Amino acid sequence: MQIEVFTQSSIKLSGNKIIYFDPFKIDKNYYDADYIFITHNHYDHYDEASIKKIMKDDTKIIAPRILAENIQKITSNNIIVEPNENHELEDLTFKTTPAYNLNKDFHPKSANYVGYLITISNTTYYIMGDTDAIEENKDIVTDICFIPIGGKYTMDVQEAANYINELKPKIAIPIHYGSIVGDISLGEEFKKLVNNEIKVDIYIEEDKI
Repeated sequence: MQIEVFTQSSIKLSGNKIIYFDPFKIDKNYYDADYIFITHNHYDHYDEASIKKIMKDDTKIIAPRILAENIQKITSNNIIVEPNENHELEDLTFKTTPAYNLNKDFHPKSANYVGYLITISNTTYYIMGDTDAIEENKDIVTDICFIPIGGKYTMDVQEAANYINELKPKIAIPIHYGSIVGDISLGEEFKKLVNNEIKVDIYIEEDKI
């Protein structure tokens, strides 16, 4: 799968299927999404203007229950989820993971926000959502992990590196920095803190924000 990261936590995976996560500030009319996954309802993750630029007639949207009413107004082709669920679709399987803060109130556990662990074409991608390094997610097995590093609303760069060094994915991709919170330099700082056996790919660059 080809990977693109736009602003903040907006991710696109392109292969036999086109999959978006938390599309935000999409600046072109793609109309190509087979699946759109939303982690929670904050404006930088649930952006209806961006969703409308990538949807086509048969796009399926997957979103947490807090967004059920919003999503059902957009399309009947949807799956409403809560943490710790397993789903099998025609092209992929996915599990929802908890995503919440431990010592701040931006993402309470009671809101049932989610991350996604998706397996497609024998590769597993973990899109963490806005979360801290919570105990429930420390035993996850994944090939590629998209991890928030910006601090304030999520893990900071040191906490994120510590988590990745324990998780040991093949590839770590830092997100959720360089725009709303967290300097653009955090990507390189994160890379230096991650163990050498884990590859760090940086997609968020200043000219893309």
